[in-house]
Amino acid sequence: MSKLDEKVGQYIDDLKTKVGEDNPDVDLLRKLAKSMGPSIYNADAETVAASSKSEVETVKKNFVMKKLGVTDEAEADEAINQVMEKYGKSNRRKYRVVIYYLLTKHFGKESMYK
Repeated sequence: MSKLDEKVGQYIDDLKTKVGEDNPDVDLLRKLAKSMGPSIYNADAETVAASSKSEVETVKKNFVMKKLGVTDEAEADEAINQVMEKYGKSNRRKYRVVIYYLLTKHFGKESMYK
């Protein structure tokens, strides 16, 4: 099993146990993980500190707005809040790939990774 497969396995486990998604789109998860390159192997870069306003702002600006093309900041903020709530605010370790996956699904932008 490759390192990428191990990481994708962790993300699938998080989606099933913490988010309650029984049948995650493994292909989408894998493509999101690949798009992030080596950062998924860095303990600090692979997670998002939901309590850090600057980190959440980075997710909004660099992923939701730039990558997904969402232009409405209020809509982006609301989506991020919903995703963080769904992931569980008490979960200290929130994987960036899982958050990006949930945001991609929220906005129906899966076709960008097909």
